[in-house]
Order: sequence, then C-alpha cells, then structure tokens
Amino acid sequence: MSNNFDLSGKAALVTGGNGGIGLAMARALAGAGAAVAVSGRDEAKTGAAARELGAVALNFDLADPEACPAMVDEAARRLGRLDILVNNAGTNIRKAPQDYSLAEWHTVIDTNLTAAFLASQAAYPHMKRGGGGKIVNIGSMMSLFGASFAAPYGASKGGIVQLTKSLAAAWARDNIQVNAVLPGWIDTALTRRARAEVDGLHERVLGRTPAGRWGTPEDLGGIAVFLASPASGFITGTAIPVDGGYSSLG
Repeated sequence: MSNNFDLSGKAALVTGGNGGIGLAMARALAGAGAAVAVSGRDEAKTGAAARELGAVALNFDLADPEACPAMVDEAARRLGRLDILVNNAGTNIRKAPQDYSLAEWHTVIDTNLTAAFLASQAAYPHMKRGGGGKIVNIGSMMSLFGASFAAPYGASKGGIVQLTKSLAAAWARDNIQVNAVLPGWIDTALTRRARAEVDGLHERVLGRTPAGRWGTPEDLGGIAVFLASPASGFITGTAIPVDGGYSSLG
C-alpha cells in the first residue's frame, strides 16, 4: 500500500527556513523524505539549520525583488528539481497606522507578499516541467482579523490568501496545488517581540484560544507535509487555520 504522505524523491524550498515555523516545516518535510533547501538572510543561522537537516543553505534577502528568482533557480539547480515551495519568509513592524513611513510599509509588503509572488512565479516553470508541484503560502491570523498595531502586516497576509486563490485557479491545469496556512499565535522570536511590545497580548491570546496555550512551531509540521504530499492532490486554493481554535470563535 502506497504512503500518500511520503515525499521521497521530492525537492522542497522553504523560505525563512532557518528558524521558527519555517525550520519546523523544513524538519517535517525532510522527515517525510524530501530533499530540502532552506533560505534566509542570516548566513550563520541558515548554515546551522542546513547542517541540522542535511539541507542546502541559500542566503538571500527577499526584500530585494531580484533575489527571489535567483533563490528559486539556485534551489532547483542544487537539488536537481523543485517540487515544493513554502513561502514562509516574513517580517513585521508594529506601530499605529498613522506612524508608518512609506519605506516601512514597503519593507513589510515586499518581504511578506511580493516575495511570495515572485518566488511562486519563478517556481512555476520548474514545477510545470516536473509534471506538477505544491506551493504552501504562510499567512496569519491577521489574514482574518485586524490589529491596530499591524496594518502593513495584516494587508500583506490578507493578500497572501487572495494570491493563493489566484495562483491555484491559474495553475491547477498544470497539476500545481497552491494553498495557504494561517498560523495562530505561535511561540516564535517574532511573537515574543510582540509580547514585549504589546501590553496584555499574552493574556488575551490565552483567554481567546480554546486549546489554552500558544502554539509551537512543531504544530505546523503536519500541515506542511500534508499540503506538500500527494494526500492533498485535490485540495487547492484553500486557507487553513492552525490556531488551537482561535478563529473558531468568530
């Protein structure tokens, strides 16, 4: 009996794969048999992640639009193919909306949304040539809910959901499935900074989350393998919360 979750022979690129959710997803993909490349801005951190996983290390700053196709093409060259792309790289700047500079707006939008589009665009010919592929875009609870301190982040993550639907509709005929994952409040370096900067955030998250805890990066490993595997072959254009029930309360 075949294992629909087996990724043996598949090649995956995880952007922002050197820590947090990205590293947890890269670990899960490697554990399911995929050859993995991880990309990040911090060369030392990316190298350490790659050594742990036996993965390819790629050092790119995805705020630079020219970096995205170069990263994808290098991953495909070094892995020999490209079947799976996880668009996880992201950043945030927390301020009241009226206080953002245009440069800060672009920093968040370009890293979180534009880079996902450009990387997907660059991955398309590799996947089409290989007979199909899987793209997993990382959104957020801010794809669904507003936050007074995260206007560009929320706009970028809402955009991720609509980008996912558009790519899914366009590329289904090429056997490329495109889906989004919407992490809830996950304990990462990014959210630890948020807890330091936003009074009462920790208590509000615990109070609203039915599971009664913050998520861990490892909570995202299973959904990454599922959406990257043949098991999800008839699922495309979706946005799946992984949030301990946070969004179930409306």
